[in-house]
Amino acid sequence: MTLFNLRKSTYLFLFLLMNFQLISCANQVQEPTIKILNSKKQELTIKTGAENTNLYLNILRGKNIAIVANQTSVLSVDEKKEVSKSVENPKKIMYHLVDFLNNDKSVTVKKVFSPEHGFRGKADASEIVKDGIDVKTGLPIISLYGKSKKPSKKDLKGIDIVLFDIQDVGVRFYTYISSLHYIMEACAENNIQVIILDRPNPNGHYIDGPVLEPEHSSFVGKHPVPVVYGMTIGEYGKMINGEKWLKNGIQCDLKVIPLKHYTHKSEYHLAIRPSPNLPNDKSINLYPSLGFFEGTIINAGRGTEFQFQRYGASFFPKSDFSYTPKPNFGSKYPKQKDKLCFGIDLSKTKKLSAINLEWLIDAYKKTPKKEIFFGKTFTIHAGTKKLQKQIEEGLSAKEIQKTWKTDLIKFNKIREQYLIYK
Repeated sequence: MTLFNLRKSTYLFLFLLMNFQLISCANQVQEPTIKILNSKKQELTIKTGAENTNLYLNILRGKNIAIVANQTSVLSVDEKKEVSKSVENPKKIMYHLVDFLNNDKSVTVKKVFSPEHGFRGKADASEIVKDGIDVKTGLPIISLYGKSKKPSKKDLKGIDIVLFDIQDVGVRFYTYISSLHYIMEACAENNIQVIILDRPNPNGHYIDGPVLEPEHSSFVGKHPVPVVYGMTIGEYGKMINGEKWLKNGIQCDLKVIPLKHYTHKSEYHLAIRPSPNLPNDKSINLYPSLGFFEGTIINAGRGTEFQFQRYGASFFPKSDFSYTPKPNFGSKYPKQKDKLCFGIDLSKTKKLSAINLEWLIDAYKKTPKKEIFFGKTFTIHAGTKKLQKQIEEGLSAKEIQKTWKTDLIKFNKIREQYLIYK
């Protein structure tokens, strides 16, 4: 077998092994539906913060640890045995971070905090996530998307360090950054260090969209940043601290374990879906543009296998493209459920480096009853009331985007202060 074929077989084995290992770490019911994304060539030289174990394991030893994690919290490590010098790449083993640290006798993992969608990432958007027990390790799991979104003093009692390791997608209304905010705030109030194990941002190559206005702050968007902010979650944590966005301006004892061989222009293809309705690279890239539909009556692919890769409605004019949303994994009650929807297929579009408003405007124009188009949550997704008003007044996408320019320039100056990667 040639070296090329050996590498190819090894990469395939790793993807399959990772999928198998993750299934064994469920907290309630094992979830067999986690899928590998499009198997494009990985940037194998990039190492996540979790994989840079030499930078944080010594800090954790002898400490009581809590971990903020979900199904994306994985790392690959070299197999612990002598490797023949004739093999260029030693064998890698994929672990969930919770399992990896729990198996280290010098580290004491006390509990796990889980964000929206749960520790296994199987809950619907906005679905309440309950506390539980990890069936594999017996560790208690405390939900950050249940009765409270912020850990209590009781939850943090006896904890020395909180480790945060969740794959983000770089979009303001993706709630993992709000969970980070509350973790940092609670830890600052209780004098506990937070360590972020940094991960790449698949939408980190641009910034765009309206900047959130403070009066529209919510768990769907807490900070005055644009929809696409172009930062890793580690950089974002530094910004939360530096801009004093935590309650009463307090600051957290924060450490970021950086990525290796990463820039904001790096191509990075996620091996695990970060949430139930972002199944592949295409949906992640289209999410900043199609996420606005969450605040409207329009279906954006939920209830199909092409979430955030299409949009449509039963009342759109008939067209060659149609689909019928049905309840499925991650969407028990999709919009336009069981209705034949006509719309637009975006699964073959080129990679975006800016938000596309044409689709939102197109859907508005195709809706016969304009008064029902926008829902109550549209403003909290947009972060401003202006966008709805601009669409209702008939402004074009280019005209609307011009109104974002000044705020984006101001934000970029703030952003540059906290960048770890160029």
